[in-house]
Amino acid sequence: MSAPKTAMVLAAGIGSRMRPLTDTLPKPLIPVAGKALIDHTLDRLAEAGIETAVVNVHHFAELIETHLKARRWPRILISDERAGLLDSAGGIALALPLLGAGPILVANIDNVWTEGTRPALASLIDGWDEGVMDIRILLAPRAACYGYERPEGFVMDEAGRLTHSNSPDPLPPYNNIGFQIIKPEVLGGQTGSFSIVPIWKTLSTQGRLHGAVTDARIIHVSDPAGKIYADEHLK
Repeated sequence: MSAPKTAMVLAAGIGSRMRPLTDTLPKPLIPVAGKALIDHTLDRLAEAGIETAVVNVHHFAELIETHLKARRWPRILISDERAGLLDSAGGIALALPLLGAGPILVANIDNVWTEGTRPALASLIDGWDEGVMDIRILLAPRAACYGYERPEGFVMDEAGRLTHSNSPDPLPPYNNIGFQIIKPEVLGGQTGSFSIVPIWKTLSTQGRLHGAVTDARIIHVSDPAGKIYADEHLK
């Protein structure tokens, strides 16, 4: 069961909910507790043993590329989406020549956390089993998360298999906190702009969508209020 050594960091979004901050700065470079959001993510990936991170860029792409030149670990490669955004799965598909054929750890840049009893990414990686899983998503209990007002989430059975849910009553017990391990073949050779959500749903019906639960305290930094909250709680 090979642990991923390559990550896809999704950093191309416009960050419209973070305006006015993103009128002059890309969301990945917004400082939170003295560190750019993207560096919070890249530091966690480095701690988890990721050797190469492929970062997609679109909004203020040049600023992100300049910032990342200062990093020494993990090794950074750029996937250019200046021509147009490709959604949560299309961006990964475009970057596959850089990501390689092995399992990929896909990471968003807008979640920060304080660790629980075990590092969150270790909880995701250590239980990865290619024999029974095609995607494994890192989850947190809803009560342990700040900034997740939407009902979207997951239900998990005793074997760790997931069902995606948008039910407001009852709310699904687990939030997706933006990190997952995927096999490249689940993208099915698709290109262009497409979402990962239909793939989740298909794999769920096949029993191939799994989850790992962390006891970290999660902060979703999606708007200026979330940034203020994170600044205060990560001091």
